[in-house]
Amino acid sequence: MIKKIKYLLDWILLLGSTLLVCLILGVILWDIFSKGMSSVSWNFISRFPTDGMTEGGILPAVIGTLLLTFITTLFAVPFGVACAIYLNEYARPSALTNVIRASIRNLAGIPSIIYGLFGLALFVQALRLGTSVLSAGLTLGLLSLPYIITTTEEALKRIPNSMREATLALGATQFETIKDVVLPKALPGILTGVILTMSRAAGETAPILFTGVAFYINGITASANQEFMALPYHLYMLSTQHQAIEEVKPLAYGTATVLILLVFILNIIAFYIRYKHRTQD
Repeated sequence: MIKKIKYLLDWILLLGSTLLVCLILGVILWDIFSKGMSSVSWNFISRFPTDGMTEGGILPAVIGTLLLTFITTLFAVPFGVACAIYLNEYARPSALTNVIRASIRNLAGIPSIIYGLFGLALFVQALRLGTSVLSAGLTLGLLSLPYIITTTEEALKRIPNSMREATLALGATQFETIKDVVLPKALPGILTGVILTMSRAAGETAPILFTGVAFYINGITASANQEFMALPYHLYMLSTQHQAIEEVKPLAYGTATVLILLVFILNIIAFYIRYKHRTQD
């Protein structure tokens, strides 16, 4: 009887906590969407800002965010996946590998603004890349690496060792086993982690603040060596730094709505990949 009561209380506590979090999230989303959807239109997405950011759209910020995410993915995914494959498939258990894994997990907890300062020192100043979308993308790539390594390694760990042993017994090399058996099975989990990490990186403001983002650019960023506009920083400027905050508040809510929708789309893609993987299994 006591165990049943304890189980019921635990269940009520978990359910109540979940409902409380969902309620708070729902209130936040309702506030943003109710005030921002009226500003979102094709003209808002496809036009340039005008009249000191009080009119027009957010096209340069959308293009800059997509370009930034592409550079981040191009840099972080190959290195992150390769590192996870080495740690899980090649590295022998030792104190060194334990230290490496602990360091990777600690890096995931470092505030993003620290990555911004490190990117400023390394990419902008030391490597002389200047304030550009390339410097910002590489900085976000460093921020994303710990998450990609961790999620990829967890996806690889879920593959049974019996599959590896069976392939090796048939005469395949370890590299062939990883390439033809392990990676295809782990690919949905890897892609899910990568997409979720990229959706998080797309909403970061602090790392790009020091490395290349600009308040306004007269045109679209087409080169990796140029400064750029991005949705998170554009939203920050409209909400806190603009000389007519009340006047541009509808545009700020519209920008927040577009950014949230972009992140939602990336998350839905990740969930769809996970769902397809489960149905196939």
